[in-house]
Order: sequence, then C-alpha cells, then structure tokens
Amino acid sequence: MSSGNLEAVPATKARPGISVPSQILAVLCLMYFVLYVDRVNIATAAPGMTADLHLTNTQFGLAVSAFAYPYALFQLAGGWLSDRFGPRRTLLLCGAVVCLATVFTGLVGGLGALLAARLALGFGEGSAFPTATRALAIWLPRARWGFAQGLTHAASRLGNALTPPLVVAIMAYVSWRGAFVVLGLFSLVWVLLWAWLFRDDPHRHKAMTAAELSRLHPASQEKSPSVPWLKLAGRMAPVTAVDFCYGWTLWVFLTWLPSFFFKSFHLDLKHSALFSSGVLLGGVVGDLVGGQVSDWLYRRTGSLRVARRNVIIVGMLGAFVFLLPVVLTHDLATVAVCLSAACFFVELVVGPIWTVPMDIAPRYAGSASGLMNFGFGLAGIVSPVVFGALLDLTGGWRAPFYGSIALLLVGAVMAFFMRPDRPFEAPAAP
Repeated sequence: MSSGNLEAVPATKARPGISVPSQILAVLCLMYFVLYVDRVNIATAAPGMTADLHLTNTQFGLAVSAFAYPYALFQLAGGWLSDRFGPRRTLLLCGAVVCLATVFTGLVGGLGALLAARLALGFGEGSAFPTATRALAIWLPRARWGFAQGLTHAASRLGNALTPPLVVAIMAYVSWRGAFVVLGLFSLVWVLLWAWLFRDDPHRHKAMTAAELSRLHPASQEKSPSVPWLKLAGRMAPVTAVDFCYGWTLWVFLTWLPSFFFKSFHLDLKHSALFSSGVLLGGVVGDLVGGQVSDWLYRRTGSLRVARRNVIIVGMLGAFVFLLPVVLTHDLATVAVCLSAACFFVELVVGPIWTVPMDIAPRYAGSASGLMNFGFGLAGIVSPVVFGALLDLTGGWRAPFYGSIALLLVGAVMAFFMRPDRPFEAPAAP
C-alpha cells in the first residue's frame, strides 16, 4: 500500500560528514531512550505514588503489568503495521500515544485511573520496537544489524539508568505527578524529530549515495503484501520462549530495583535511585558489548548460530551466576556489584536476540520481531504481579528472585533450538 503524500516529500539533505543511516540510527537511539524513561519512571515514583494512592505491593505490581497486556498484543499488530504501511507513520502514532499516556499518569487519582494510563502507554509502546527493527532492516546493511540493535537497546538501558535520579530531581520541584507531565512533554520532541527526518524508502532520500544504497539488504526494502503468520510463528517460537525468560528478569530490574534498595536496605529515596542507576548502567555496557561481539563473531566465523546463539547463552548463564549472591547475602556492596554484573550479562542477550528475527525473515522483520518480543510482553504481564504477590506473601525478596534464577537456566537451554542460520521461506502463492 502506498504511504501517501508523506512519503513523496524529500527529506532535508544530510549534513556533511554524517551519513543518513547514521542519523536514522541516532534518532532511533533517542526513541529507545525516551520510551524506556516513560516506561520505568513509575518504579522511581513508586514509594510516593503507592503512599498517595494507598496501593499495596500486589496492586502496584498489577498497575505495572497493565502496561504489558496491550504491549504484548501490539508486538504482533505493530509489526504487521510496520511491514504493511511503513515505520514512519507507525512510529509517529506510537510517539503521540506515549506522550499523552505519560502526561495522564501524573493526573491519576486512584488505581483504576492508573491502570488506564498504563494500558494506554502499553498501546503506544507495543508497536514501537518491532517497527524500529523494520526501520533498521531498511536503512542498515546486515553487517551492522547486531551493532545497531545493541546500540539502540543500550540507549534504552541508559534511559533506565538515568531515570531514577532524573525523576527524583524533577520530583524535588514538581512532585511525582509533575514529573510525569514533564517527561510526557519531552516525548513530543522525539515525535517532531522523527517526522522531520525519516522516510520509509531510502531511495527517496536525496542525501543517500549509490554506494550506501547498494549495501542495503534488498528483501528488507520490500513492502510485504501479507504475512504467513502460522509458519512464521512456528519458526519464531523458540526465540519467543528465550525472550520470555530474558524478559522476566529484566522486568524485575525495571520494576523493583528502587523498592528493593529502599525497603530491603532501608536507604532513602535518593540513595535508592543512585544504587538502581548503578545497577542499570551495567545493562548499558552489556547491550553495547553484546551487539559488537555478535557482529564480530559473525565476521570471524560466518556462522549466525555462533554469533547469535552463543552470546545469548553466555548472557543467560552469566546472569544466573551473579543473581545467586543476591539471595545468599545481605551485604549492600556485594549485592549492588552482583546485581550490576547480572544486569550486564542479561543485557548481552539483547543485541543478538533482536537480530535473530532480521536474520531469519528480513522481508518480515517487523512481524518476526513482534512475534519474538511477544515473549517479553508476556513476561511483563506475569513477572511484576507474581513478584509483588510473592513479596506480600513471604515478606521477603528471596522467593521472587529464585524465580528469575530458574528462568535464566530455562532460557539458556531454549537458545539451542533457535536457528538464525536457516532463512525463513514464505509458503508459495497459490
């Protein structure tokens, strides 16, 4: 389907020295940063929010997980939309919804309104990452896919790491409610930037050179008339399972870290935020290293199984090893260091696992990555609620963390069933 007059408008010519694909990658990094700030700011606001709204841990976990219901659903719908209509319009709509939902979160008066705000945020963010994957497949050559996925997700984890001190600083002036309004309006800046720069077809960008266009993957530039969902879902099932196991632990980090330091070690809100940021910075490094190592292994070995699967397994097992001391000791320094190392290793998974859908089905990169990240969305539905319920039930942090430790082992085993080296073939047309 034609993307209309929006696509016919040529983009502004790139500045000398900065290639258009690099500009696209930079803007997508900013999107990942903004979306994760808007996603996890609720964790830092949790102590004040739960007190003002009179929420239990279970109710707060339910509010956090409400985001994941539409988020999981729109992994599939959003991936299809981006394959069908292009990333430009899809991400413009996503950004607008995220902006409004974040502002509304600061206006809620109880659990019901908070649930509605989180649901709306999930609608906005659900389509974003599969659509961004489609954009990367269009604008970057295969040799840079792992690097690009690692870099964009590093930007998201940088958003994770900077959100606690950022939200605390804003709250000092305008309370937790005002913090959501400020962050929501900041999201609008990205929406305007995306509308100005991005085009669905690299050939329509005046600043693209013939050499740059020749390096792009030809299948990724096609508009897909239909998606063979059942066959594609079967190929992606092991990747979806691995993403669920990875996502469970990441949701624990995103949802509970400030509360963990605040309640378990009796730190004040400021120091809880600083310790949480330190842990999440380990994830920023893990994202960068995972994508770079994955691409390096591919160049050295020519094997997608080695480049993708092996890095994922190392990440899962490394996170397993470093989460064990978190439940076996109560020394603040040891726990903080081990959580940082666990976050580093679990984030090694991100670059390669987001590249796997692009390797398997570049023509359906948006839909394939949506199927994969459905596992992450499903983990977001279950993990915060189960973790919060176990906290209320046991009164301690050990049992919830043991669940993450077990799922990391499951994810490492499931990674052996992924086959990024086998290209997906759509059923023949009748």
